[in-house]
Amino acid sequence: MSETYVKRLSTILLDAITDKDPRVQEQVCGALCTLGESQPAEVLSACEEHLRLHEKLAHPYRTMVLRAMETVVSNHIGELDKDMARAIILLASNEMTKVKELVSDWQQAASSVLVAVGRRFISSVMEELLSKFQPGLLPHPCTVHTLASLSISNVFGMVPFLTSILSTMLPMLGAAKHDSMKVVFCCALQRFSESTLEYLANLDQAPDPTVRKDAFASDIFGAYDILFHQWLQSREAKLRLAVVEALGPMSHLLPSEKLEEQLPKLLPGVLTLYKKHAETVHVSKSLGQILEAAVSVGSRTLDIQLDSLLAALHAQICVPIESSSPLVTSNRKEVLRCFTVLACCSPDRLLAFLLPKLDTSNERTRVGTLQVLRHVINAAAAQMAVKKPFILSSMKLPLLDTNNKVKRAVVQVVSAMAHHGYLEQPGGKAMVEYVVQQCALPPEAEPQKPGADSEALAADSVRAISVSTLYLVSTTVDRMGEVLWPYLLEFLVPVRFTGALSPLCRSLVHLAQKRQEAGAHAPLIQYNGNVHLPSPYAITTRLLAVSSNPYVGDGRGAASLRLLSVLHQDIHPALGQRWATAIPLLLEHLEEYSEETLSQKEWEEKLLMFLRDSLAVVSDNTWVCQLTLEMCKQLPNYNGTPLEKNFLYKCVGTTLGAASSKEVVRKHLQELLETARYQEEREREGLACCFGICATSHLDDTLAQLEDFVKSDVLRKSAGIFNIFKDRSESEADKVRSALILCYGHVAARAPCELLLARVEADVFRNMSQCFSTKDPALRLSLVQSVCMATQAICSSAHGGSFHLSRKAELVAQMVEFIKAEPPDSLRTPIRKKAMLACTYLVTLEPALEEQVQADLIHSCLHSVMAMLPEPEEGDSHQESLYLDTMQALKDLLTSLLQRNMTPQGLQVMVEHLSPWIKSPRGHERVRALGLSACLLQFFLEHLQISALVPFHNLGLLVGLFSPRCADLWPATRREAVSCVHSLLYLQLGYEGFSRDYRDDVAEQLLSLKDGLAHPDPTILFHTCHSIAQIIAKRLPPDQLISLLLTLFEGLGDPDKNCSRAATVMINCLLKERGSMLQEKVPEIVSVLRSKLQETREEHVLQAAQHSVFVLATHHCATVVSSLLGSPLPFDSHTCTLWRALALEPGLAAQVLGLLLEKISRDVPFKESRAFLLSSTPDRVATLLPLAATCALHEVASAPASGPAVLELYPQLFAALLLRVSCTMGVQPPRHLQAKERRSASSGLASRSLEPCSSAVDALQAVLVRGGNEDVVQHMELDGGWQLLKTSAGHEEGVTRLASAMAKFAGPRLPLVMKVLFATQSSVYEVQRVTSTAFLAELLSSNVVNDLMLLESLLDNLTARQKDTSARVRRLVLRGLANVASGSPEKVQTHSPQLLTAMISGLDDGDDPHSLVALEAMVGLARLLDLVDTWDLRAVLLHIAVRIRPFFDSERMEFRSASIRLFGHLNKACRGDCEDVFLEQVVGGLAPLLLHLQDPQAPVVAACRFALRMCGPNLECEELAAVFQKHLQEGHGLHFGEFLNTTCKHLMRHFPDLLGRLLSTSLFYFKSSWEDVRAAAPMLTGFLVLHVEAEQLPQVDLEQLLAALQLLLKDPAPEVRAKAAETLGRLVKFA
Repeated sequence: MSETYVKRLSTILLDAITDKDPRVQEQVCGALCTLGESQPAEVLSACEEHLRLHEKLAHPYRTMVLRAMETVVSNHIGELDKDMARAIILLASNEMTKVKELVSDWQQAASSVLVAVGRRFISSVMEELLSKFQPGLLPHPCTVHTLASLSISNVFGMVPFLTSILSTMLPMLGAAKHDSMKVVFCCALQRFSESTLEYLANLDQAPDPTVRKDAFASDIFGAYDILFHQWLQSREAKLRLAVVEALGPMSHLLPSEKLEEQLPKLLPGVLTLYKKHAETVHVSKSLGQILEAAVSVGSRTLDIQLDSLLAALHAQICVPIESSSPLVTSNRKEVLRCFTVLACCSPDRLLAFLLPKLDTSNERTRVGTLQVLRHVINAAAAQMAVKKPFILSSMKLPLLDTNNKVKRAVVQVVSAMAHHGYLEQPGGKAMVEYVVQQCALPPEAEPQKPGADSEALAADSVRAISVSTLYLVSTTVDRMGEVLWPYLLEFLVPVRFTGALSPLCRSLVHLAQKRQEAGAHAPLIQYNGNVHLPSPYAITTRLLAVSSNPYVGDGRGAASLRLLSVLHQDIHPALGQRWATAIPLLLEHLEEYSEETLSQKEWEEKLLMFLRDSLAVVSDNTWVCQLTLEMCKQLPNYNGTPLEKNFLYKCVGTTLGAASSKEVVRKHLQELLETARYQEEREREGLACCFGICATSHLDDTLAQLEDFVKSDVLRKSAGIFNIFKDRSESEADKVRSALILCYGHVAARAPCELLLARVEADVFRNMSQCFSTKDPALRLSLVQSVCMATQAICSSAHGGSFHLSRKAELVAQMVEFIKAEPPDSLRTPIRKKAMLACTYLVTLEPALEEQVQADLIHSCLHSVMAMLPEPEEGDSHQESLYLDTMQALKDLLTSLLQRNMTPQGLQVMVEHLSPWIKSPRGHERVRALGLSACLLQFFLEHLQISALVPFHNLGLLVGLFSPRCADLWPATRREAVSCVHSLLYLQLGYEGFSRDYRDDVAEQLLSLKDGLAHPDPTILFHTCHSIAQIIAKRLPPDQLISLLLTLFEGLGDPDKNCSRAATVMINCLLKERGSMLQEKVPEIVSVLRSKLQETREEHVLQAAQHSVFVLATHHCATVVSSLLGSPLPFDSHTCTLWRALALEPGLAAQVLGLLLEKISRDVPFKESRAFLLSSTPDRVATLLPLAATCALHEVASAPASGPAVLELYPQLFAALLLRVSCTMGVQPPRHLQAKERRSASSGLASRSLEPCSSAVDALQAVLVRGGNEDVVQHMELDGGWQLLKTSAGHEEGVTRLASAMAKFAGPRLPLVMKVLFATQSSVYEVQRVTSTAFLAELLSSNVVNDLMLLESLLDNLTARQKDTSARVRRLVLRGLANVASGSPEKVQTHSPQLLTAMISGLDDGDDPHSLVALEAMVGLARLLDLVDTWDLRAVLLHIAVRIRPFFDSERMEFRSASIRLFGHLNKACRGDCEDVFLEQVVGGLAPLLLHLQDPQAPVVAACRFALRMCGPNLECEELAAVFQKHLQEGHGLHFGEFLNTTCKHLMRHFPDLLGRLLSTSLFYFKSSWEDVRAAAPMLTGFLVLHVEAEQLPQVDLEQLLAALQLLLKDPAPEVRAKAAETLGRLVKFA
């Protein structure tokens, strides 16, 4: 029975192997392997029989079966008996040789079966294979291939057969005619040779240790003779490669004398293949094996062949490497292996061949040669040792090559040389210098993108590899210490090695530290007459200069400072202690910042301080003078690096300042003036800084040297001191003048204050004044900068305040000229900034400026700065910084001028200058003007000094100028305007006698209003302006009111409309607050505004019109309402404005709303009419009067003043408008309005459309807002509720959301609203009943109805509606009753009979199997079950379970989801204590729930997860419940197969009796319409069978199960077929 059953399973699976889907085929194969794990012999037997009986089965399917057999055999080789093995061998052999053609997959699979069996039954396999390997007959190619594979997989078992195999094969070689057969023989000979060599190499483990190489020699030679002399000449490339691959291992088995005899022909023959094949890795590998064999027998033939060998191998190594080609890379490794063999046996010949190749100019040849040279230096170190001088001398030409690839190869060779002692030889230092040169390469000079025939040098560039090599050689090769130290110091100073400074310093630091450890306190640098070593002064200068730009060149600043620290003893013995603390602080500063964040000025100052401290510590004039001399000497070295040269100039100034010899100082200053490169801006600045720093200690000498330079013979004809370069161009002369002017400026800035005042006019300003006529921008900038520095120095001196500058007017006039010359619309240079700063300092000096000069200065500066284009965007940080500095300079200048006249008149003068800019139509100009005004007013306030109480007579004028700007279009202008008004109010308080520190509560309120001004909303903006006006009104003196109003009236014509409107707001506020002084003429005002209503939208006109209508309506309310209702629809903006006016007084508003409610509810909402005679359904058209009343109600309720009236009529308004919304869904506007819209559209005129439902929603929103329920409106808006409310499809949901919002935010309003809605139960319109029911139903989800004691009345009202003829109403009733679970859960038990009765009635509602009422009942029961009374529930538990079970497999997702979730709640309600009858329902539901975990709909899957978690406790199996809890949590991923496996394991362990029932349910789902569920059903079956005990198997109808699975194997879905096959594999359990 068992045998028959397993075979039957196997047969079913084997029949399914022909499935078209590869996944199913793989699964069938896997199922066969699963069966084979249990019954390997039976499965193998079935497979063998299947293949034997189905001769016509296509080879792809035969391949799958053979693969399964190979897997079973490989895993259970020990369990096979000889008979089965024999049968498999015969089958596989037959399959392998059935057709003569090569069918690779099929025959390979059969061959693999034989190889697998051969691991144990080698004799039987060999017997079968040898039977097909007969002398005189050419065997099948796969037979030979299998023999080859066996020789590799079972070396010790096969080698004893090889002698007979080889003797049989040898005659066959000559008979092979087809190239494919020859290739097979070659591969076999290769494998045979490799396995023989492995056998001989492991004789100690071999079964027959007497085997010797000689036993194979003759046969191998015979084979070699055919392969080499016949087959290698073939035109077929594949055959030639197979031959050469075989010759490599065969050469080791040839007799020594035969190998020696054949080498003269063999080597050229192999080398010839290089020309015939593109992919040569196999040729190189075989050649390496042949060379090793030749060397092992001591062949002399190699010497003869050496030249051709070297030439061919060298050609291979020179082939360019393609980084994406692993074959080329592998070939290179094999070729280098050949060179290693030759280097060991013939080093002289090898070098004699290689080294001349280095002299060639061909890139590939030179690179290849260098790579071979590096390889042999490393791999044949002993043989190359005596050749070191020879190799070094041959490197001269490669060192001169500029090709990057050659450079990289040279560096790699140098690295190898360093490790093997070459660089200690004569000529080694040239190699070191070469590496340093490559370290100095600029990164941008190297190619970034590899070309088509080049290697990528990005990650492994010449510079990068050189830097790495230098550091590794310095730190890891101990013998290199004597070579590199102090030799590397020679590269520090030369400019051409600048790029290598960082790696040089790092290597030198390491070498120096090692020497310090070895030599204690001995000096590190032993000069011993070595003139090439740099002096301590040269080292100090160089390292200090490059440190000024610390992050370039891989951070050479830090590297240079570390080297300085290490060399302190050699620089000067006294510096050690100071540098030990100073240098780490500098390094720490560099680590804290980056190249982007470091302040260059601060860093240079730190370095100069370090230099000053060092000079002070040394305190040796001779040493200082030597250092100065070296610095001056190195200055030309930095012509290409302006930043570093600039810094070196400062260093020169610092050292000169520390020198005590005046002669030395003047000598160096003269040299600097004579040698400076004046065309470079940075150099001019550096020279000036040098003179300025030097002047700190040597002012007289510095000024004298500048004077001497002018008077010297070098400068011919000094008509003026700057008319000195007659033979140069004017431009060059200007550059020299510019430098000298800067020198004077820096000298003045740095000179001791007590010495400066006496010299400034005679020596500084006198010389500057001679250049004022220049037009050169650079010279102008130098002039204003120097004047600025000089005047600042004067002001900062102790006697600056009393200093009388006779040239003041001249200097100011000249600065104004410079400012005027700048382009007014752009900011390109800092000239105007520097000039204004200079004027700022000049203004403070005596004598005072004349009034006209001062006015001209202010006008020129304002015109130059204010008209500039808007400030730059953040992207250009330099331009932005220049703009901010320029604005600050202007503020400082104006402030300085105001300080000279601190009176209201002085302030008025400044404001008059700013006034045109304050009113400018260009926003950026207004912003700047208001900013300056605020600054000036604040300064005036802070420095206010009042000796007597005098009036601030121009307050009204100034406030009127600034206050409308509080509504400017630009937020920054608004903020500045408030600041101006704030300051003006405090100035008034100051003039009234209040102290400066007094804080006025009213005035301080202005500052809190600034936030409101930042808001772009005009309503908020003008409200803030109104508040500002109120504050002004409270603090403005009565005598200033008229002037303020007149100024504000002028502001009405402001080009900025916002400011014009702000003026209106402020005028109205002032009239209201201070109106007792003015008589209001209401009739006249109304008349004027009414006449302009049609031609303007200005705010003050609208307000007047509203007031007029309000007065009329107080006398004739009904008439006004009727008249306005007669206005054409849709209402125009003017009519809407008039409606809103009726809400200004609560009593009047209540009358208007009452009248409008009456109009809405008295007439029918719509009439039905047919647009066309043949239309199937009539159109609903809105009636005109209710529509107009609705629109009017919206306008009235929109007015803020209507609040009290709306509150009075809130319930009636809310209910009427909600029902109005429901009645107007889909209702069209009246016909004449539709025609009007069409006419407007055709004429291209824009018209307001009027949609009845939207108008009702708008009115409802307005009522809610005016009734204080803005939260409801906002909540609905965010929730999308208003939009839903207007559509038929979403209306119910919209009403629900509205009810929810009302319950949440408007609870106290609900009792009266509900009372009105209760009355709608009898409405003739179904849609109104639906709307009111939906609203009332949703209220029950909130606890507010319970709090307001409305629960019982609401329940009764809804229960009464359960008999409504509308299914929609009945469904909403059930939803409402279920909502009690959310809103008042504590009341559910009290009303549980009533609630359960209603729900069960809903389950049975109607005959429709997909009744939405039934769906609502299921959803409601799920919500109520946890809360109802337990005894009430037990009475209906079974009825509910039975009633909902059919819905589990409903075609509609929502029914499946609701019923399954309700089933879960039924289980949850039992709390593990259910009656047997219900337990039956639980057990019956398990399989459907497990399978629906694969439901295509996510809600159903979530419901199943929940239901299964709830079922767990009722099954009384803790392990199963734990599995459900662990795997089925919401939001967690589910590995369905793993979960199902675990579940079935526990089910069969604890409930084995359920097997039959679960399987029968599972079989039902084999026909499910959902593919995933159909696939899950056989999975469930398979796992149940997998885990059931044997004694329970009789429960299974095996025939039925097998038949069902066989049907599934024909399912259209591949996934289902695959799962069926997998399950069939598990049915081995029944065996």
